[in-house]
Amino acid sequence: MATMTKLKQIVQNIQHEYLKSQLPEIRVGDMVRIGVSIQEGNKQRVQPFEGTVIAQHKSGLNTTITVRKTLQGVGIERVFPLHGPCITSIQIIRRAQVSRAKLYYLRNRTGKATRLKEKFSSLPPVWVQVSEKKSNANK
Repeated sequence: MATMTKLKQIVQNIQHEYLKSQLPEIRVGDMVRIGVSIQEGNKQRVQPFEGTVIAQHKSGLNTTITVRKTLQGVGIERVFPLHGPCITSIQIIRRAQVSRAKLYYLRNRTGKATRLKEKFSSLPPVWVQVSEKKSNANK
């Protein structure tokens, strides 16, 4: 039993190194623009993906969000690991009033039916650059 708790402590210490500290508070219903780092040959560029957060799964280092957008009449969903190295920036464009934890019902709707009621606040849009440089001291 004692070895199991010691193992959990070791795993938590390792995961703590890779957690990003500058993440904004993302909620279900938010319209977000996520900068995704893409490798093309020997070039690397940042491609924005903008859509509505329809689901969020929180579990430490494995925290993910599911973002949905409609492009030329086709729904596209993408799951992003928030603490992954491919995420370079996260910008919250707008917040919506939602009363559910998961917005999977948006998959069956098209056009104006996919709109969510906006939540107005006095806060400006949140933009966070989340790429962090790791020190070479550990290598």
